[in-house]
Amino acid sequence: MFPSATMKYILVTGGVISGIGKGIIASSVGTILKSCGLHVTAIKIDPYINIDAGTFSPYEHGEVFVLDDGGEVDLDLGNYERFLDIRLTKDNNLTTGKIYQSVINKERRGDYLGKTVQVVPHITDAIQEWVMRQAKVPVDDDGVEPQICVIELGGTVGDIESMPFIEAFRQFQFKVKRENFCNIHVSLVPQPSATGEQKTKPTQNSIRELRGLGLSPDLIMCRCSSPLENSVKEKISMFCHVEPEQVICVVDVTSIYRVPILLEDQGVMGYFCRRLDLPIETRPRKMLTKWKEMSDRSDRLLEHCSIALVGKYTKFTDSYASVIKALEHSSLAISHKLEIKYIDSADLEPNTLQEEPVKYHEAWQKLCSADGILVPGGFGVRGTEGKIHAINWARKQKKPFLGVCLGMQLAVCEFARNVLEWKDANSTEFDPESKYPVVIDMPEHNPGQMGGTMRLGKRRTIFKNNNSILRRLYGDVDHVDERHRHRFEVNPELKEHFEAKGFHFVGEDIEGERMEVIELDDHPYFVGVQYHPEFTSRPIKPSPPYFGLLLASAGKLQSYLQKGCRLSPRDTYSDRSGGSSPDSEIAEFKIPSITQD
Repeated sequence: MFPSATMKYILVTGGVISGIGKGIIASSVGTILKSCGLHVTAIKIDPYINIDAGTFSPYEHGEVFVLDDGGEVDLDLGNYERFLDIRLTKDNNLTTGKIYQSVINKERRGDYLGKTVQVVPHITDAIQEWVMRQAKVPVDDDGVEPQICVIELGGTVGDIESMPFIEAFRQFQFKVKRENFCNIHVSLVPQPSATGEQKTKPTQNSIRELRGLGLSPDLIMCRCSSPLENSVKEKISMFCHVEPEQVICVVDVTSIYRVPILLEDQGVMGYFCRRLDLPIETRPRKMLTKWKEMSDRSDRLLEHCSIALVGKYTKFTDSYASVIKALEHSSLAISHKLEIKYIDSADLEPNTLQEEPVKYHEAWQKLCSADGILVPGGFGVRGTEGKIHAINWARKQKKPFLGVCLGMQLAVCEFARNVLEWKDANSTEFDPESKYPVVIDMPEHNPGQMGGTMRLGKRRTIFKNNNSILRRLYGDVDHVDERHRHRFEVNPELKEHFEAKGFHFVGEDIEGERMEVIELDDHPYFVGVQYHPEFTSRPIKPSPPYFGLLLASAGKLQSYLQKGCRLSPRDTYSDRSGGSSPDSEIAEFKIPSITQD
């Protein structure tokens, strides 16, 4: 099974430490290529044995990103989707577990005709076949087969678990021919504070190990805190068997939107054109202009807007990567600098007042001083009462509030307890014996298994109310398609009690059985959504629920709605620009400024 001659593969590996920024670099490389009019797809390889990321704690690898087809994948696929404005599938995330599962299934069916099944050639062949097959799957709205596949290999070179993948790509480079395969190695150049000198030895060792395994890097991308000195560049060039122009400095920048520009300024696109014989003019065009304008704009913002993020995984911000990005996209659209106040929801609970009063008062001070409140999704009972306290405060003080997934369910619980006076109201996830089960288990859920048993992926929500704020923010549409990830949902049998008190379920699923969107009367912005709108937010197309939260928090929502939502950033970003021909529509890139009420 050989790929077509035109498919080009760019493999991104990492050395010295994990979490070095391979995902952002892979996304940025894809962005530069796409800005030249090429169709680009991306694959993330995770060497762990889990089939997918669905059963991970957010403290393991950060948030679990959900795709249209319900795939629960690594958060790097979220970066690919946001940077490249593409839609990936679960097979774009390849894990050791998936590969071994497919090979073992073949063996059980007798596909190997009695042979001894081994890592080489069977596992390595399966990896190569998977990559070739997935690289051809269209990811753009225009349905055109990609021309370039960027592959990110997770972990660090030398890890025992990633060895089969390294070996697979060693063979792969010969199978697809040199002019169709390129390797970028991302390494760390530390600068110890004691000497202030940039050290190249970790990079030398990492590349020596990679070359020993049969892969020679074409570009060495050096992560560093200050720009690489010329002498350091030359030293890496000499010891790592590359030209100085193949050593790229990826210095820490103020915004990740600067990374594609940083790479382009160092001639990365020109190198790809020569090395991979790409059929394009080398000048990345207008699509990169939009990245430059975006990053310049984020550095120049003067007005501030603060959002309290009330969750249970706040010690590790990657747990809410997409939520944070969605907030950033929206704050940029209204020209405000975003300040996120992270609050561990357990710190808001009365127990903390007894045990750690300082922590309790600090958490409440953060909550009370924020312009808006966001309660994101989560699982498990810990910290849920704290979230309910935060929702109660947002409702009573008329603070802009957005509840996502569990955040929406807890808003229902809070209203039931304090307005409907059902003191025992709860979700059956936390209190199976509750007299008022306002949130119940879903019929689709199989309690025997944890993996892949939730309501996952893109589902349709129908708006039932023409006056809904969220409907207007979405552009006055009849329905929206958004991604879900949940086991429990609002009990539809009790909905009349809520509606009678001004708590409206303005969005439902196609059957009208599942409550999808809530809004509260007489409140500037009290919205809950059962789905996860953050997964489809884009830098120039902010997600409407988050956009509404930021508008309300900055005091601009009413004037925005009165003007007929004409200033929506979604309206200024062309429908076709998500494809691979940026010149077609983005003649000028402007996010409208919403500076006057």
